[in-house]
Amino acid sequence: MAQLQAVRGTQDLLPAEARRHRTVIETARTISERYGFGEIVTPIFEFTEVFARPIGETTDVVSKEMYTFKDRGGEEITLRPEFTAGIARAVLSNGLTQSTPLKFFGAGPVFRYERPQKGRYRQFHQINAELIGVAQPQADIEVIAMGAAILDELGILKSCRLELNTLGDTPSRTAYRAALVEYFTAHLDQLSDESRDRLGRNPLRILDSKDEGDKALVAAAPDFGAYLNDESKAFFDQVKRGLDALGIAYALNPRLVRGLDYYCHTAFEFITTELGAQGTVLGGGRYDGLMGMMGGPEMPAVGWAGGIERLAMLIAEPKRPTRPIAIIPIGEAAELAALKLSQRLRGAGHVVDLGYSGNAGKRMKRANKIEARVALVLGEDELARGAVTFRDLDAGSQEEVPLDGLDARLKDLV
Repeated sequence: MAQLQAVRGTQDLLPAEARRHRTVIETARTISERYGFGEIVTPIFEFTEVFARPIGETTDVVSKEMYTFKDRGGEEITLRPEFTAGIARAVLSNGLTQSTPLKFFGAGPVFRYERPQKGRYRQFHQINAELIGVAQPQADIEVIAMGAAILDELGILKSCRLELNTLGDTPSRTAYRAALVEYFTAHLDQLSDESRDRLGRNPLRILDSKDEGDKALVAAAPDFGAYLNDESKAFFDQVKRGLDALGIAYALNPRLVRGLDYYCHTAFEFITTELGAQGTVLGGGRYDGLMGMMGGPEMPAVGWAGGIERLAMLIAEPKRPTRPIAIIPIGEAAELAALKLSQRLRGAGHVVDLGYSGNAGKRMKRANKIEARVALVLGEDELARGAVTFRDLDAGSQEEVPLDGLDARLKDLV
């Protein structure tokens, strides 16, 4: 029988790596609560139309990357490729559109069939924030500030730069889109196949092309700033003033885009140079057109997503869990007493490791392997005296401690 392996593009999070992931999620959850964001948990699969309609049938995500299948009832189901559409669906199906502003934090796995690379898997994990129902630029400022606060608490903000751009309102974007189509059509023979495909349906995405020939054309493409109307300029100016007031540094990047039609105004990314080409660790923007596209009322919204795998690679080694107490029974009579003692100590909040078999020497080796702080040896002599042999494994010392004085003795060390 062939050796079983994980599916390509997936990974097992063993305890050390799981601890890093947990640190990212718990930090983000704590900071988001300070900003008034409540946690939301949506299903990891939805009816396919939840994602296909807003993301776009012709986008790479829908046409090439979504994990879509029919369930046993014949319904077409998709594993979520991102959080936002599912949260928008939850707002609509739970009748929350009259309860704005809505502030949601989420975390969990997402799924995309794409080429695995550093920090990117086919099943990966994200933290996510959405602020729904606020049209003012203060919402954009707040979600960016919250993202910066999370990165700062994780100790990686200093190694990231915030890139900022505006996509303008619908009239501005429509005018710019027409200018791009005219420009790139005049250079059609020089565009990559992928960009020629994008020209008719998603021309703003050409600005984000990684093809070297496309990059040369993009450098001379029309500047979005020339097509922004006064309302769009004023909105972006307020976002920048707010970030300046909070001391959040940023760099303007006019080529930072979002290709979907429901995105507008602010787009932003926190980028690091410490992960090679895959440098974006958290990014998002305003998407005022999504709710209407999904069949609900028109509602303004802004949010972001951060890749947990990438963030976990950047953080310092998390503080390890509380070191355990190893209980080592010697002899059959001590086994039951050791079981009762372990339960008592766990009830008092201690981490306890109770070996299941082996002589005293074998169990002491296990105590050292798991980096136990203390070993409590319980044999017939100790049982008779109502005590344990207390071994301080760091100091290399041992003493006999009465069972009724054990809690006080452990308090100083564990």
